Amino acid sequence: MPSTFHGLEVARRALFTQQSALHTTSHNIANANTHGYSRQRVQFEQTSPYPAAARNRPEIPGQMGTGVEAGQVERIRDAFLDFQYRTENNKNGYWGTRADALSRMEDIMNEPSDEGLAKSMDQFWESLQNLATHPEDGGVRRTVMQRATALSETFQYIDRSLKNVQGELTNQLDTNGSQVNSILNNIQKYNDQINEIEPNGYLPNDLYDKRDALIDELSQYVNIKVDKVGNGGNSKATAEGIAKITLLDENGNPMKDENGEDINLISKSNDKLDFSFEFTEHEGQKLVSKVNLTDSEGESLSFNPSDFNSTGVLKATMDANGHVTINEAGEVVGEPEGDYYEMVHQLNKMAYEFSKAFNDVHEEGYTLEGEQGGEFFDVSEMNEFNAASVIKVSDAIKNNENNIAVSSDGAPGDGQHALELDRVRDMVSDDLLDEDVDLDGKSVKKFYESMIGDLGIKEEEANKMEPNTNELRM
Repeated sequence: MPSTFHGLEVARRALFTQQSALHTTSHNIANANTHGYSRQRVQFEQTSPYPAAARNRPEIPGQMGTGVEAGQVERIRDAFLDFQYRTENNKNGYWGTRADALSRMEDIMNEPSDEGLAKSMDQFWESLQNLATHPEDGGVRRTVMQRATALSETFQYIDRSLKNVQGELTNQLDTNGSQVNSILNNIQKYNDQINEIEPNGYLPNDLYDKRDALIDELSQYVNIKVDKVGNGGNSKATAEGIAKITLLDENGNPMKDENGEDINLISKSNDKLDFSFEFTEHEGQKLVSKVNLTDSEGESLSFNPSDFNSTGVLKATMDANGHVTINEAGEVVGEPEGDYYEMVHQLNKMAYEFSKAFNDVHEEGYTLEGEQGGEFFDVSEMNEFNAASVIKVSDAIKNNENNIAVSSDGAPGDGQHALELDRVRDMVSDDLLDEDVDLDGKSVKKFYESMIGDLGIKEEEANKMEPNTNELRM
């Protein structure tokens, strides 16, 4: 027969088991506002029935229940939701970074407005039209010179502002790389601690939470896949083990090293990769030229930026700043890419071709003194890679506005050549300018409009994708 205290023992076990559940509930409440905390619950289990199957067991009909006990404390967490969140968090990191960079570019270009480059050019053209009807008016001539100076300064300001943001983006990329390395280092530390605890039969739930919070943060910077590798020993079946993190490309496939093996940012205890970046000066711009992944033994795996296609903050920053492919000899291969690179490149190209075209037409006219026109813009230090930063009105025009050549026949009262200068804005390089001038078959005006139009399309896409991905990761 069972002990007369059997019922009391069943009740005692029930009380202690429920008390452990209350302790876990208190823990949940205390961490209600803790970032990354996952709610926990106690797994209740029946205790072994009485009597146990044995030769000398009491002869009683059937077995009697002996109550309940606390099995294990486990996290309430959905692996599918983790996967979905990290996937959308990765996309949001990419589009959020692109949207921010393009928004800053739009602020610099400031179009349409009364302070942008288009307005400065319009005012310059208007002053030439006015000069065509008042070719001998010194005040009108000075206005042309002042508007030309303002136009040059606007080119210089935009070029300088764009390159300043590029400098910030390169610093941000280094900072982001260091942040990723710090995250990977901390994930590895938690892997090591979990590796020491699980084989003893415990579930380190709070360490799981801290590790998952770091993995969530990491997913914003690069696209990753997380696999769990068991620790062995007396680990419970629900133990998560070590988190192995594989680098994925934009399509969700593992990126490969030179041997065709998957690139694992963390593969086992005390083994992880660190990010670093190399930069190259090209066309006066600092562009990303290498992405390096270095292991604990100092061995590096290098990618050309165009081949590093793992979406996230890192790639978005490279795509915004600009990157270039370098061969083994250190030579640039192909055309560089990137939002800020392309805008600076096009701005320089436009300033260069505009200055040359305007000078070509200006040299065909005559000054107020009847002399053949000279350079209107100083192109002595100018090339297609620096034109926007060095464009300026020539000293001959600055020192004497009478040197503006608007006469078509040398007569001081003639201003017909000013109309020819005004036509430069609508000239198409293939038809009217010399063969060195090329704005992709567009006029100066249309070329600039296409630059601003392309910027608007890019920013519209980024501004649309950023809130969409943010909504989906919630």
